[in-house]
Amino acid sequence: MLTAKPDYDSLYAGFHWALPAQINMAAQVCDDWAARAPERVAIIDLTQGRRDVSYGELQSMADALAHDLVARGVRRGDRVGVLRSQEAWTAAAHIAIWKIGAISIPLFKLFMRDALQSRLQDAGAQFVVTDAEGAGMLDGQVPVFPEEITLGAAPFTAVETGPEDPAVLIYTSGTTGSPKGALHGHRVLAGHLPGVQMFCEFPGESGEDVLWTPADWAWIGGLFDVLMPGLALGVPVVAARLPKFSPEDCTNVVRQAAVTHAFFPPTALRVLKAADTQIDGFKAIGSGGEPLGAEMLDWGRRAFGLTINEFYGQTECNLVASSCGALFAPRPGAIGKPVPGHEIAVLGEDGRPIEGEGDVAVRRGSASMMLGYWNRPEETAAKFTGDWMLTGDRGVWEGDYLRFVGREDDVITSSGYRIGPAEIEDCLLMHPAVATVGVVGKPDALRTEIVKAYVVPRAGVSPSDDLASELQSWVKERLARYSYPREIGFLEALPMTVTGKVIRKELKARAARETEGAA
Repeated sequence: MLTAKPDYDSLYAGFHWALPAQINMAAQVCDDWAARAPERVAIIDLTQGRRDVSYGELQSMADALAHDLVARGVRRGDRVGVLRSQEAWTAAAHIAIWKIGAISIPLFKLFMRDALQSRLQDAGAQFVVTDAEGAGMLDGQVPVFPEEITLGAAPFTAVETGPEDPAVLIYTSGTTGSPKGALHGHRVLAGHLPGVQMFCEFPGESGEDVLWTPADWAWIGGLFDVLMPGLALGVPVVAARLPKFSPEDCTNVVRQAAVTHAFFPPTALRVLKAADTQIDGFKAIGSGGEPLGAEMLDWGRRAFGLTINEFYGQTECNLVASSCGALFAPRPGAIGKPVPGHEIAVLGEDGRPIEGEGDVAVRRGSASMMLGYWNRPEETAAKFTGDWMLTGDRGVWEGDYLRFVGREDDVITSSGYRIGPAEIEDCLLMHPAVATVGVVGKPDALRTEIVKAYVVPRAGVSPSDDLASELQSWVKERLARYSYPREIGFLEALPMTVTGKVIRKELKARAARETEGAA
């Protein structure tokens, strides 16, 4: 973990990983706290009224689950799915699985049957911890754990594990191919803590700070950017089920639990912005997954009275760069600076660090870096070049700030120019008629590709040719003239992953079909 110091440079230069030979995440997030402060609040569960779950109670829940799983045949190294929503039992399930030395698999309830089946079959899962709703979704694919369990008094001592021992198998979203399981060791939580402290601006153990995210705990952003770090840091974490994120529900959760620190995915921020939502009381807000841009940051200052801290990472190696208002001024359009303990480079075609635009990569040795893809040694090897793990993203340095250009597959090549979609999307989001937008390259015989923007208008705004022309002029006047969208299409909604990211491959396919139709 980090100790707050006056400047970022001191923190970064003075940090080194000091992972113990034996480390088990169940102890980090539960047992250690239960031993010294059993009555301390671990989870504020708002799923049915309000219930404050202490570390002592969380430990009892996890121990009971661990005993029952062992009785059902679960052993060290086995893969066990967790198909539940935000609730205390979800945390207890992961903790119980780690105590056994087994490997937990976070699963979304937004997945359909085939998506669940493909992941469970790929992982060779022996069991799934779920509730009645989840059991119905699985339809007998894998043995399931009952929803109710009697808490016993018998403790369960966690098995001895090391930093490299596998603990959690998190599947990528599959937006650019079939989902792959990123296997992480027991060091993965420690690898996240410096980045969480940065975007949360060093939350304290006073009991006054409360952490929440509307992101599902099955996503690495919900599980390891909020839930497990909050438990490890002694900061109460809110569990709340929001069937569909809305400004009203968000405001109610924040007020009911007195939330001080939050992680809002960009999609959630856009929903709040579209409704002109303002919420007081936050000490820090983080966002990651997609760049926000100057307009969103400016709105955040008006809506929350603070600057939103952007951070960067991916399922394979998360929270490696972040902004932190307590340490340095933000730079609009830039993700932030490398998090202490993580070395980032922008690589050229020869695989060597460069100053210009290139492939964003993270050096081996990051504690949050995956052990590898599950049962995919060739794809694991392809993820690396020398000592660097390739993120698949394009970026460029601006001093010691990292600017995200776009996914390697998303960068648009038009008339010889390489155009990142993020900057155009941010510009269009500044227009008062735009609720959200996705920008892709559309095949073009003359220019290779043209920039095509798919726009979802704000409520009460009607799509029209005049509006399309207005939006094109809006971008022309603010960005490079070669990067304005030569075509604009209006949609009622954008295709999204379960984690709230725009599925650009679907927009690209749509654009390609339009080209074929025109031909």
